[in-house]
Amino acid sequence: MKNLRDLAVVFFLVFTLLGLGTVGFHIIEGWPWFDSLYGTLMTVSTIGADPLNKLSQPGRIFNVGLIVLGVAVVGFAIGTFTQAMIQFELDTFVGRRRMEKEISKLRDHIIICGAGRVGRRVATELAQSNLSILMVDKDPARAQWAQERNFPVIIGDASDESVLREARIGFAKGLASAVNSDANNIYIVLTARGLAPSISIVARASDDSAESKLLKAGATTVISPYAYAGQRIARLLTKPTVQHFIDLASSSLAGGKLNLQIEEMHVSNGSKLSGMTLGDADIRHRLGVIILAIRRDGGELEFNPPSHRKISAGDYLISMGDSNKLKELENLAVV
Repeated sequence: MKNLRDLAVVFFLVFTLLGLGTVGFHIIEGWPWFDSLYGTLMTVSTIGADPLNKLSQPGRIFNVGLIVLGVAVVGFAIGTFTQAMIQFELDTFVGRRRMEKEISKLRDHIIICGAGRVGRRVATELAQSNLSILMVDKDPARAQWAQERNFPVIIGDASDESVLREARIGFAKGLASAVNSDANNIYIVLTARGLAPSISIVARASDDSAESKLLKAGATTVISPYAYAGQRIARLLTKPTVQHFIDLASSSLAGGKLNLQIEEMHVSNGSKLSGMTLGDADIRHRLGVIILAIRRDGGELEFNPPSHRKISAGDYLISMGDSNKLKELENLAVV
């Protein structure tokens, strides 16, 4: 901010000096306006003022003053531009070092490959859920979006092993491959799966034919933004209330009075819920939270489980309710 003010002062002084010299030569020597401006530029650039070498005594005195002012303004301008460049380089270096230090501490984070429209939406949603994220994009212009929002970002090709290692993929919780090209997404998934065999990978597919290739490459799940958009439009046209409820329940940005969210809670060993039935836990009446489904440790998913269904350590409770109540349920599931 200070550098911008200094640069504005430099431009103001330069234009003021040119204006002063032009008016002075026009009045003192009677030169035409263009010749007066030309003489001023020659003086300020240290070439010499009088193109005709016919300065009068008052004109020479005025020219001396103009030279002194010109040297001062030019010196100030050079110093200001130099300081601005050094400050920019220093800020860039310090910012890069700070980001590298922040990235080196990341654990259980989500790597988002691609800072385009889909990647930005993913980052925004995850940030609203207070999850640690790291964005990767080879385009500095798109990476700038992440930097402006203080998201850790690496400028590089996510299909490069060294870039994913720098992103600490071995310590990451998941990876979203959301670049615009299906071919690039396939390369990213192949590289990521080779470096982290157990990581959860969600990939974007533009064409239907790319879905099977991404799954073969190692993607855990493949999402087509166009297919999702088509389904959503169809539901809005035929079942608008249902779609509104889905949007409200699935979006962490829903907000409003209802503040409704759907979350999954992992039941840990030693949890108060472990060994209890849903009826005994009485989660709905105690917390006002609805258990939509239970996913067993082996991957089996049971929708609308009955009250006699037993909760076991390692289960995931797919729950819907107020965000504050869901937090209370999460505390019960963990402790």
